[in-house]
Amino acid sequence: MWSKIKGFPVPISIKLTFLYTAILSLILLFTSSLTVAGLYYVLYDQAVADIDLSVDTLSRHIASGEPVDQRLLKENLLLPGIILRISDEQNHLLVDSAPHMLSNQAVVEKAEIEHDPLNPALLLNTPLRILHLNDMYFYYATTHVSYNSHTYQLQIIKTMAAEKSFLKTLIQGLFLTTALGLLIAILAGMFISRKTLQPLRTIITTAKEIEINDLGKRIPLSSSKDELHELAATFNHMLNRIQTGFEQQQRFVADASHELRTPITVISGYADMLDRWGKQDGAALTEGIEAIKSEAANMHNLIEKLLFLARTDQNKQILTKEALSMQPLLEEIFQETCLIASQHQVLLTENQPASILADAAALKQMLRIFIENSIKYTPDDGCITLASQKINNHLEITITDTGIGIPEKEQAKIFDRFYRVDSSRSKTTGGTGLGLSIAHWIAAQHDAAIHVASVPGQGTTITLRFPVVS
Repeated sequence: MWSKIKGFPVPISIKLTFLYTAILSLILLFTSSLTVAGLYYVLYDQAVADIDLSVDTLSRHIASGEPVDQRLLKENLLLPGIILRISDEQNHLLVDSAPHMLSNQAVVEKAEIEHDPLNPALLLNTPLRILHLNDMYFYYATTHVSYNSHTYQLQIIKTMAAEKSFLKTLIQGLFLTTALGLLIAILAGMFISRKTLQPLRTIITTAKEIEINDLGKRIPLSSSKDELHELAATFNHMLNRIQTGFEQQQRFVADASHELRTPITVISGYADMLDRWGKQDGAALTEGIEAIKSEAANMHNLIEKLLFLARTDQNKQILTKEALSMQPLLEEIFQETCLIASQHQVLLTENQPASILADAAALKQMLRIFIENSIKYTPDDGCITLASQKINNHLEITITDTGIGIPEKEQAKIFDRFYRVDSSRSKTTGGTGLGLSIAHWIAAQHDAAIHVASVPGQGTTITLRFPVVS
């Protein structure tokens, strides 16, 4: 049964309401109990004090030699609510302030003795009892006073009807006000909690409406800068990242499919040609084999780059960094460029010594990517210039070409995957649009800043700025 109750879905607003109601109930119960107990103590303590004061006043009055008869009542010696009866040695009633009531003896005989744990009269010298008779409560005290060989018995009764009625009314009033307060607290708590948690329900509704093909929905932000506002803003930020990643993934898959489709189509076409009539034609056979080998190499290159980027996305591409002297490395890159770009003029204008914290293989790969792009987009007899200069605590490596350049509006996009300024250029250059993405990732892993300066028709300068190490 309890497991079924626990499994029943209960809204947070109801849970919070009942929690606050329970706390408020305990607080009201405690304060009400403390109030009633305090008033009970004060009222009954006052009654005991009235009796004790009356006994003391009467004793001194009798001891002063004043006559003990009904005239004593005119002296205003009794406090309000006090009933006095005085008897002599022969038990003759001398003074009776309430002749209409039962005699003190009858009250004592018929009443039940109550035990009051809060009664402070135990600290007084006057013997005192609490009597209960017909829904009436009395404080009853007896004492003896001697004067001139006469002994008088004083019987004093303090009625507690008014105090009992007041406490009863107070308890009823506290119960009603507490119940009303709890009802108001429940209603107000449910309203306030629902109002407060409305952004949370909006988040839930929006999350349910979001599908993989509809990532454009966002949670409206409230004007209050509270935790729910922060949660909604964080959720929207997460949706932006998911949407961006999903769109990049879709574009990546589409571009990869497009890039792979071309070599596969070429290979399939040449294979069909060779199968039909290329076997008897030596020139066609040679052309088909070379084309297939070239396209296979392009596919291998593309797949390697895709795998590299996939490893970077999964944080599995590991770089081993150590202090690396850049002067000999740049000299090596320069010699390689001279060999592969014999139709261009390659210059190393400056190569200052400096060391950076880097992975040598990754750094070579990055520099080769930038140089290969310069070679691809620089006409024959164009100039490619390398330079390395130490400026303060940084090393700047520049790669400058006299190629076709990049339009200014396209410069911010050249590091996007599969992005090419002019897709028609790939037909002659054979690029896939992945090299600069790889170079950008390698630069980021080495805390290097990349600056692109290019003028269409005049050339491009790539500046790499690395922090140096001692």
